[in-house]
Order: sequence, then C-alpha cells, then structure tokens
Amino acid sequence: MTEQQPYDVVQRNSSFELRRYPEHLVAEVTVTAGFEDAGNKAFRYLFGYISGEKIAMTAPVVQQPGSEADEGADNYRIQFVLPAGLTLETAPPPADPAVRLRVVPPSTAAAIRFSGRWSESSFRMHLSELRQALDAAGLVVSGVPRFARFDPPYLPAFLRRNEVLLDVQVKPATT
Repeated sequence: MTEQQPYDVVQRNSSFELRRYPEHLVAEVTVTAGFEDAGNKAFRYLFGYISGEKIAMTAPVVQQPGSEADEGADNYRIQFVLPAGLTLETAPPPADPAVRLRVVPPSTAAAIRFSGRWSESSFRMHLSELRQALDAAGLVVSGVPRFARFDPPYLPAFLRRNEVLLDVQVKPATT
C-alpha cells in the first residue's frame, strides 16, 4: 500500500475537514504548462528522482501555482511528498537540477475531497466551494490553493481520490 502523508483532523464539518499537517519533505519541480498538463510534464523528473534513489512512492502528488502571484498563470510547482522518515539531511540529493528538495513547515489546512477526472474545471469548482465554506465558517485563507492527487492515472476516474487544500490562519489559544 502507498504511504500517505500524515495529518490530524482538527475539525469536520459538512463541507470540509480542517487538518493539521506536520513538517514534511517534498521533492518538487516547477514547470510552465497548462493546469492539466503540468503534472504530466513534471512527473518524469520526480519519478526519475524517486526511482533512481529507490524511494517509495507516496501520496498525494501536489500541484500548486508557482507563487501566490502566479495563481491562474501557467507556472506550477508539482510535489511528491517524500516518506515520513526522510529529512533534508538523510534524503539523497537529486541528480537532476530541475528537482529540488524542500521542507514544508507545519500548517493547518482545510480540505475538500472529491472523485473524478483531474481537470481544471473540477479543481476550480471545488476550490470555489471550499472558499465559500471557509468564508461562512469565518476562517481566513493564507497561501495558495493546492490540488492533491492520490491515485494513479489508470484508475477509473470515478474511483480517484482528489482534494483541494487551502491553508488557514489559526487563532492562538487564549489562556
């Protein structure tokens, strides 16, 4: 079974889950391509890294705009979340300069899950639903949206697990 990125569910409501993600390591590539082609364009670089270094495949594969200013542009970061036991110090360095290793700090994110094709229209529709639900819940979004794919492309679309995630600001606990 494919290892999945760990998280703790902080809260569930009818529209989304609020999750706490620990610090984790990703291998990432930035590509210039349309939304639906970016994952395919980046896959060979990322798969080359994990297969060349004998690193197990994990889920999800994450796609996000290259930066907050790039949301809606054809510039995307595609990330493989690396197995939980790897750190920046213990992970093999990528041989291909297009692949970078990066530590992602802990975060709290809202997630909406859906099945179906990996299409931009589906992503945008679910992103809009998530933004509306967060607004209704009084949560403030921080950062760019992420599209998470959990299953291989040969799996029938109706069985695929996909998610849209948005980091949210968490109010500090009062004492």
